[in-house]
Amino acid sequence: MIASAPRSQRGLGVIAAILVLVALAALAAAIVRLSTGASSTAAQAASTARTLLAARSGLEWGLYQAFKGSWTSCSGASQTLDLTADTGARVTVTCSSSVYNEGESAAGVARQLRVYTIDATACSIGASCPDASVVAQPGYVERRLQIVATQ
Repeated sequence: MIASAPRSQRGLGVIAAILVLVALAALAAAIVRLSTGASSTAAQAASTARTLLAARSGLEWGLYQAFKGSWTSCSGASQTLDLTADTGARVTVTCSSSVYNEGESAAGVARQLRVYTIDATACSIGASCPDASVVAQPGYVERRLQIVATQ
């Protein structure tokens, strides 16, 4: 005759199996949550890089306008560039300039030097940069670069 297990030990396997299933479900949920966070972080990093490149493009465009284009006096000039097709960002470029006397070019003739300050602000969301109405939205990225050049 085969001895049967005591009544208190029946069902222990079922409880152990349920505990293992609960632990595996918790582990799977943690993995899904971590992978979701990692993918949103990667998307934010890519958006940041694109916005920075848009700001750099805005600086280069502003330098061209100041030295060769229509902003030769550059007194308070401003324009918003729509680079959404290329970088997904808009860039507002502003320019200001001042004229200084820098020594003399000939005896008694002051040598004038024009100093340009070009400011480029790029944002990932909004009709213009910076746009205060969208700053608190998820996925909003803003980068501002400034350059000072002389001619």
